[in-house]
Amino acid sequence: MDIAVVILNWNGLKMLQTYLPDLVAHTTCCGAFVVVADNGSTDGSVEWLEAEWPAVKLIRFDKNYGFTGGYNRAFQEIDADYYVLINSDVRVSQGWLEPLIGFMEENPDVGVCQPKVLSVAAPDTFEYAGAAGGFIDRFGYPFCRGRILSNLEKDHGQYDEPVECFWATGACLVVRSALYHHLGGLDELFFAHMEEIDFCWRAKLLGYQVWCVPASTVWHVGGGTLPNDSPRKLYFNYRNNLLMLYKNLPERIRRRRIFARMCLDGASAAAYLLSGRWSFFQAVWKAHRDYRRLRREEDPSPFEEERNNIGLYDRSIVLQFFLSRRKLRWSDIERDL
Repeated sequence: MDIAVVILNWNGLKMLQTYLPDLVAHTTCCGAFVVVADNGSTDGSVEWLEAEWPAVKLIRFDKNYGFTGGYNRAFQEIDADYYVLINSDVRVSQGWLEPLIGFMEENPDVGVCQPKVLSVAAPDTFEYAGAAGGFIDRFGYPFCRGRILSNLEKDHGQYDEPVECFWATGACLVVRSALYHHLGGLDELFFAHMEEIDFCWRAKLLGYQVWCVPASTVWHVGGGTLPNDSPRKLYFNYRNNLLMLYKNLPERIRRRRIFARMCLDGASAAAYLLSGRWSFFQAVWKAHRDYRRLRREEDPSPFEEERNNIGLYDRSIVLQFFLSRRKLRWSDIERDL
């Protein structure tokens, strides 16, 4: 069994210097090897890798193909039974990989899984991107076990049981290579952001399960490529969320669900405008414009009914979040999933 643990790097020299040594030292699961795929970095990342880590396989690209294009191109050159997508700003410890691969080996219906993800800055707190398993509400808003929108919980071991979820974080995601290629990899129209949710949704539509396996824990810096307050990140999130809904919702509910989501986006855009955040307002407007253009290149879901929708919360997580005065926690909604 071969396991390819692949970092997609773009100008992440400082992160590689900080976290690559531990990743190499602690990736000792049988048949596992570390690869760095470089997306046209100009910060000396490649030169440092060649000088300091000649034993780590390096794949070089001529430019930045984004998260989606970079990983797709990397996996065209890697032969393994499992692929592990891991960010350069993730810290691992000894034995992090074995529980994930063991869980996949014991459960052939599981196509994708993730570890528990905590924050490097606050090691006892769940990290925004993934926490203890990802979910979405009826309008496509993502949230996590341990992180409801901006409300991050402390980790007290309350989510240490494995759980079937809706999506696994791209910060540290394990996938069967055969499934990855069968689905055509990540959708390159997305470029970055929401691509892992779309990928997991497509896997679920084929009947595969997505799980969080908290027996494995990693720590994530987050925001390494685009900060959370970036208009460009906002643009990708709004645009790609609409593309994801268009691709994966059944036809009978697709139009009205997307219309409702676009109305909610419009309300967000109005709030940005009224608060003087013009660049954020523009990001939402451009996201809707480009969604209308790009959806012509996507194939909508062929399924007439929702399938394998475990982890889909059939209410508005945003409405509940604000009605609770931003105090909503996983335990408040768990029974409704």
